[in-house]
Amino acid sequence: MGGVLRAERVWVETFTGLRVEQFGRLLQVVRERGGEGPRLGRPWCLPLAERVLLVAVYYRTNLTMRQLAPLFGVSTATVCRVVQKLGPLLALEPVPRSQEGVERLWIVDGTLIPVRDRSVAASSKNYRFSANVQVIIDADTRPVVTTARPAPGNRADAQVWRASGLPEQCQNAVVLGDGAYINTGLVVPHRKRPGRPLLPGEEADNAEHRRVRARVEHAFARMKTYKILRDCRQKGPGLHHAVQAVAHMHNLALSA
Repeated sequence: MGGVLRAERVWVETFTGLRVEQFGRLLQVVRERGGEGPRLGRPWCLPLAERVLLVAVYYRTNLTMRQLAPLFGVSTATVCRVVQKLGPLLALEPVPRSQEGVERLWIVDGTLIPVRDRSVAASSKNYRFSANVQVIIDADTRPVVTTARPAPGNRADAQVWRASGLPEQCQNAVVLGDGAYINTGLVVPHRKRPGRPLLPGEEADNAEHRRVRARVEHAFARMKTYKILRDCRQKGPGLHHAVQAVAHMHNLALSA
């Protein structure tokens, strides 16, 4: 039985959130990372472009593998193998560290992602088993700079931040965080203290801080149009691969 979806403009733009040119750049990255795979053994029944489309559709729609199989005219097992093989290759490209003398303003925040795998999740304040994923965006150009590996969702943002390895990637950059990141070295809002109201200048600072920091919330909203981040059924490193791939596609969608 033949599949319905092909790597054509109408399907790419409808099911991935990317224009054809942006999808082409994603395809090129996957190809350069070895997406074609070794030429040994039985060849894939789908060309690379359609395999990348399959993974992007999986992340975008969160359809089950059983539902995706007839859309691409392959077996459920093939869909599973394609996602496991290509999912890590869609990862966000690493961003070089901030250079001395170059000012960068970054914003960090954590978001809770419901995930079925209890080994990477915990009962969280969203009343679901979720993982805490820390994300850094560039405040000026808005793309995702980097993401951390998921942590159990019952851990505080400051705790996850310290253990994430992200502080080492933020050398020479100014990083904004909300009040949950107090005593982490980040730029956080002024706090009210008992018997000491905020000064007018501090109120103005907090208002500006909120205005700029809202950009990371907007980034989360755009990333979560990829429904894999609303209910992830992947196990083990699958959530991390999904977050990295969604961040990469989010950045491509922002590009011209």
